[in-house]
Amino acid sequence: MIATPVSTQGFLVDGKWMEEGDPVDVRAPYDGSVIAQVFQGRRQHAEAAIAAAVKAFGTTRRLPAFERQRVLRRVAQNIGERKAEFARTLAQEAGKPIKAARSEVERSIFTFTVAAEESTRIYGEYLPLDWQEYTAGRWGIVRRFPLGPIAGITPFNFPLNLVAHKLAPAIAAGCSMVLKPAPQTPLSALLLAEAVQQAGWPDGALNVLPLSNEDAGLLVSDDRLKMISFTGSAAVGWQIKKNAGKKKVILELGGNAGVIVHSDADLAYAADRCVAGGFGYAGQTCISVQRILVERSVCAKFTDLMLAGVAKLKTGDPLDESTDLGPLIRESDAVRASDWIQEAVRGGARLLCGGRRNGPMLEPTVLTGTRPEMKVNCQEIFAPVVTVEPYDDFKDALRRTNNSAYGLQAGIFTRDVKLLFNAYEELEVGGLIAGDVPSFRIDHMPYGGIKDSGLGREGLRYAIEEMTEPKLLVMNLR
Repeated sequence: MIATPVSTQGFLVDGKWMEEGDPVDVRAPYDGSVIAQVFQGRRQHAEAAIAAAVKAFGTTRRLPAFERQRVLRRVAQNIGERKAEFARTLAQEAGKPIKAARSEVERSIFTFTVAAEESTRIYGEYLPLDWQEYTAGRWGIVRRFPLGPIAGITPFNFPLNLVAHKLAPAIAAGCSMVLKPAPQTPLSALLLAEAVQQAGWPDGALNVLPLSNEDAGLLVSDDRLKMISFTGSAAVGWQIKKNAGKKKVILELGGNAGVIVHSDADLAYAADRCVAGGFGYAGQTCISVQRILVERSVCAKFTDLMLAGVAKLKTGDPLDESTDLGPLIRESDAVRASDWIQEAVRGGARLLCGGRRNGPMLEPTVLTGTRPEMKVNCQEIFAPVVTVEPYDDFKDALRRTNNSAYGLQAGIFTRDVKLLFNAYEELEVGGLIAGDVPSFRIDHMPYGGIKDSGLGREGLRYAIEEMTEPKLLVMNLR
C-alpha cells in the first residue's frame, strides 16, 4: 500500500516562501492524522524577518490611505474566493466543527472589510492654543502616525480571525509585521499570508513563520520592533510584558466568564444562549461561558432547560456537518479538564451531565454544588465545562462574578434596567453583554479585559489607535 503524500508548506520572509529550518508535522486533533508538514524557522530566519519588516516599514508608513484600503479590500476578496479551503483547513488543524469554521472565515472577511473602511478614517485634531496672552497666534494639530514594525503572536483557537485582528489593523495603520502563529495551527495563517501577498502588500511588510518559543523570544526583546500584540495564556502574556523592554505591549489573555440570570429573564432564551456560549468550539474561547449564577427562585427551571439543550449537542468528527463539539486541541487538555471535574466532584460538587472523556473528546459537562476556590470556577478551564449555582441577592451575584483573577467579559439576563446599569457600574470586566452571554463578539467592537485578562483593546478602530501614536505640530504665526 502506498501512503498518500503529505503536502508541505513553507513560511514567508521578505516576500519569499522558504522551506528551511526544521520540518514539523501538523496533526488533526480529532484523530492524530498528519494533515501537512510545515517548516519551523530558526533564529536566523527570525532575524531576517525583523530586518525585512524594518525595511518595509519605510514603504508602508508612506502609503496613502487609498492604497492601504485597496490592499485590505483585495485581501477580503481573496479570502472570499477560497472560503471552502480556509474552512476545511480550520476544521482539520484546529478540530473546529465545519459549521463554526465557516463562520470564522466569514468573520475574517468582515474584519478585513471593516479595516479597509477604518484605514481612511484615522483622524486627528485641531487645538486652539491661544489660551494665554503669551500664546496668542499659536495653534496646533495632532495627527496619528504608524508606530513601526509590529510583532504578532497568535493562539490556536481562532487561527484565522485572531491573526486577522492583528494583521488587518496593522495594514490599515501602515505598519509592517512579523507574525508567529500557534504551533498547533500554522496552516490558516500561512494561507492568509498568501492572500495578503497576492493583494499587493509590499514584500517584507508581512512575514509569517512558525518559531520555537526560544527563538520567538527575539520578537519580544528586539528593540527594532515597536509593539508586540499577543493573544494567549495569562502566564505567557505577563512574562512577555516583563521582558519587552520599552516596546508597547497589547495583551489579550484568558478569562473565566460569568453570567447572571435574574428571575425576570426569558429563561428559555437564556438557557439556549448559555448552551451555545458554554459549549461552542468545546469551550475553547476566552469568553466561553464558565460560571452561571441564577436567582434561586428560577434556578431549577433554568438548569432543566439548559440540560435539555446540552442533551441535543452532538460530538464527533469536525468535518461532519452535524457535529457541534469536536475534540480539544490536545488530549492533554482533555485530561486536565477531566481531572478538574473529578477534583470538584470529590470536593462535593454534583455532576449533572457529561464528564466522560474519550481521548481528546470530552463530553459537555455541567456541574453544581461547586465552591469558588475549585479550579472549575477560579481558573480558566478552556473546555466544555460549565458550573451553575443559585444566588439570593443581586449584589452578591455581582460580588461573586467579580471574584475572579480575570476580567474579560460578562453576561447578564434581566429586564430590570436598574439592575443592568448597576451591573455595568460594578462588574470588573472589559465588556458587559446585556441580554446575552459573554461569548458574544462582533469584530469592530472594542475587545479586551482588565486584571489578568490583559492590556489594551482589539476591534479595528481601537487596534489602529494602539498601532499608531499621536504627534503634535504647533504653529506660531506671529
